[in-house]
Amino acid sequence: MGMRPKILRAAFASRLREVEYFQRHPAEVQEVQLRKLLARAAGTSFGAEHDFADIAENGNLIENFQSRVPVYDYEGLTPYIERARAGEADVLWPGRVKWFAKSSGTTGAKSKYIPVTREALNGNHLQGPRDCIAFNVARYPDTQVYGGKTLTLGGSRRIEREGEQALTGDLSAILIENTPRVADFWRVPSLKTALTPDFEQKVELICRECADKDVRSIVGVPSWNLVMLRRLLEYTGRTHLLEVWPRLELFVHGGVNFAPYAEVYRQIIPSESMHYQETYNASEGFFAIADDFGEDLLLMLDYGIFYEFLPVSQLDNPSKAVTLEDVRTGVNYAMIISSPSGLWRYLIGDTVRFTSTNPYRIRISGRTKQYINAFGEEIIVDNAERAMVSACAATGAEVAEYTAAPVYMELCRRGAHEWVVEFSREPSGGLQAFGAALDEALKELNSDYEAKRWQDVTLCEPVVTEVPAGTFREWMSTRGKVGGQNKVPRLANDRRYVEEILELCI
Repeated sequence: MGMRPKILRAAFASRLREVEYFQRHPAEVQEVQLRKLLARAAGTSFGAEHDFADIAENGNLIENFQSRVPVYDYEGLTPYIERARAGEADVLWPGRVKWFAKSSGTTGAKSKYIPVTREALNGNHLQGPRDCIAFNVARYPDTQVYGGKTLTLGGSRRIEREGEQALTGDLSAILIENTPRVADFWRVPSLKTALTPDFEQKVELICRECADKDVRSIVGVPSWNLVMLRRLLEYTGRTHLLEVWPRLELFVHGGVNFAPYAEVYRQIIPSESMHYQETYNASEGFFAIADDFGEDLLLMLDYGIFYEFLPVSQLDNPSKAVTLEDVRTGVNYAMIISSPSGLWRYLIGDTVRFTSTNPYRIRISGRTKQYINAFGEEIIVDNAERAMVSACAATGAEVAEYTAAPVYMELCRRGAHEWVVEFSREPSGGLQAFGAALDEALKELNSDYEAKRWQDVTLCEPVVTEVPAGTFREWMSTRGKVGGQNKVPRLANDRRYVEEILELCI
């Protein structure tokens, strides 16, 4: 082991002991997080309205909190957030909030402004990347990642001033602005390039700046990074990335399911020493990390966030929300957080399923508003992602992007699902074979879908519509959502997205 990894292991030893502690004492640590949150925000407008100061003094802390504070979505918290954006202090969190992460999410066009407080930056958003390093050094003691550069492909929305107080932008831009400048020694591209708003221009600048750098790790969303890395290979005339960056060793990724992209990454980075680490971070917070570099993510319980989980089957009944002690493996839950950004019992819109409760490990299963249930089939994003992987394996295809929507029943036509797909490698046997493989996989994964497909009584076989390369990028560009944390919506219960995409191909 070299000197640098030894120094890093020693530096992170105490942090790894803290992680071991919250794995052994999850309920205790979570109650501490809630107690600290309530004490800190007791003097805010929201805290006064919901009796934060009194909650802990009358019996069970968590039961009191749940009975006094309703579950909120973004629309419910909007009046408070708008007051904070206007410069009012002590609304959801003590003091004035300077930073707001602008996000339209994946289910609607309306922009959301998620407050990002100083406490959330230091104890949550920036702690996650530090823990990624800790886990990497612990798992791979001989790693040479941190002797070179890390390439971060962030968002494309610059920081913008709104009024006298608020600054808004992509979370990635906010993090770049607030990361200690010493990190610039290891990070590429330059700050100017990283914050370039035009995605295509940013990719070209990255190619020019970074092709000759000693890049050993990359960070970002798999889909957008793939666009950038393919362009880099064209720019350099190389056949795979190890010819450009021979010491490339790590990809820390999040934002979308990596499984549909895994094979193509293995092709462009043909190395047994390449490691992939998934994270679960969003504008609302940094939540989980694949500490063991597997598919399951360790829920980080000491990031200042108090977690609750509402079974997706009970979305219309928030009183059914449970804490960690009562979750079960295999159940799809909508995640609810209370955080140092002043998000209280906030339904963030993501769904997760626990794969382990000792320690608590999760997989992201989808979005509360991203599903297809036009005929009682209840297809969620997790079903779609797994089925896509299976169909690709069965037909030798590679999928760059896709989305799906229902084909509604008419008088003389039964229902179906239409899958609009952009292939980076065509399926053997054509679209019909790919659709058949997709259909079989969905039947295996989802009994409701299988029942609706029985003898084509309710649902016919899926319709697979291929679109030309670059179509999804063009569509996202028309919506102002190119690059960074912007994700193609995988499923919708109406045809708006599908019709917009197909319109581009006419």
